[in-house]
Amino acid sequence: MSSSQGGADKRPNDALTSWFMRSGWSKGELARQVNRRARTLGAHHISTDTSRVRRWLDGENPREPIPRILSELFSERFGSPVSVEDLGLRAARPTPAGSGVDLPWAAPQTVQMMSEFSRSDLMLARRGFLGSSLGLSAGPALIEPMQRWLVPTPTLPGDSAPLPAPGAGRPHRLSAPELELLESTTTMFRQWDNQCGGGLRRKAVVGQLHEVTDLLQESQTTDVTRRLFRSAAELAQLAGWMSYDVGLQPTAQKYFVLALHAAKESGDKPLGAYILSSMSRQMIHLGRADDALELTHLAQYGSRDNATPRTQSMLYAMEARAYANLGQPDRCHRAVRMAEDCFSDIATGDDEPGWIRFFSEGELCAENAHSYRDLAYVAGRSPKYAALARPPMQRAVELFAGQPLYARSYALNLVGMATVHLLEREPEQCAVRTGEAITLARSVRSERVNTRIRTTVDAALREYGQVADVVRLADRLQQELPETA
Repeated sequence: MSSSQGGADKRPNDALTSWFMRSGWSKGELARQVNRRARTLGAHHISTDTSRVRRWLDGENPREPIPRILSELFSERFGSPVSVEDLGLRAARPTPAGSGVDLPWAAPQTVQMMSEFSRSDLMLARRGFLGSSLGLSAGPALIEPMQRWLVPTPTLPGDSAPLPAPGAGRPHRLSAPELELLESTTTMFRQWDNQCGGGLRRKAVVGQLHEVTDLLQESQTTDVTRRLFRSAAELAQLAGWMSYDVGLQPTAQKYFVLALHAAKESGDKPLGAYILSSMSRQMIHLGRADDALELTHLAQYGSRDNATPRTQSMLYAMEARAYANLGQPDRCHRAVRMAEDCFSDIATGDDEPGWIRFFSEGELCAENAHSYRDLAYVAGRSPKYAALARPPMQRAVELFAGQPLYARSYALNLVGMATVHLLEREPEQCAVRTGEAITLARSVRSERVNTRIRTTVDAALREYGQVADVVRLADRLQQELPETA
């Protein structure tokens, strides 16, 4: 059982009780979610049950990482940050890497913070302490620091000068073959993530990032330094994406912020725009569409002169997602059209960076379909927007079928198709698509996929609990993808 702090004079925690009652969760549901999130942090010693939740509501203060886990869960439930203090709980002291996103925009500090944070992740995440020390930033606290990405960076040191960084590194010149091997390893990690989900190789990516920060503290040429910063940015973005995929939201945001700092130092504005789009996607997931739109516009403005048509298409698709969730159909339609127009401008054989090659016709169809699907929900289950979502969602499913390298995307789009079937009152078809997603989810370590499947099954049960196919689907979910307590 998890241990807790508390004295004989404890009083009921009215704040936590208020958030709990508004969430609509039962004590058992909250306990299961805490246990599941704890396992993603590596805190396998935590085994919460309904009696423990009752004691928290009665005023017992749980030990870390439970307060931060509760903060994450309620933040995601309500679509805006809910701090540990908002829940009437006491927070632990932050780790040396610290929380927050307002960081110095300078090369030495960027290297130092990436090194400290990745080391803390490798050493402490398995015991659940890293994620527990962080908080999510949103609103002006997030957007205003990110706007400094646009401020020009001072010139990097000359060819013969080492990168100024904390601590003296041994003189070393990274050879061209060594650098190319490092960059190809990043490509391999990205392929593993697409195929297997964020839960399988996250620590390997974090370890590689830590190695790159060591190289950045050694004497390198200006060109090599820029390429190392670009590699660090790609690895930090991937570490953030994998953290997002397994449900570690504050950790993901911290890596995204560090990735943007590294991209700025590399001078790669399209890469910075891609990182901002990842942050935007996370904000949509957390119900912060206004922040998502700000981040997307910042990405578009910062890369307006040198982004490829594929990158521009991806950014317009993210803009459409934000407008859909804000309930602005005209602007959503326009962004969808712009995304499609930019994608049609992609020339065969274009030499594009590896991080944007994932954005295929299937991804474009999926994004636009999800925009219309979200718009349908915002508009009160509008059949008009559900009908618009159906063709591109079906096309996305067809394009990802039989592509094992994109198993996670296929699973997510199967669930997306299932939600469209629900909107169009087709529970049997919803059950078929969700069942196919369950089959894939068993081989993909992605909490994001699992959560979307469970949410879809719950919605289907609420509306069509008497339909035999839906009942069988729920039984199968419990057998093949159970939430272990």
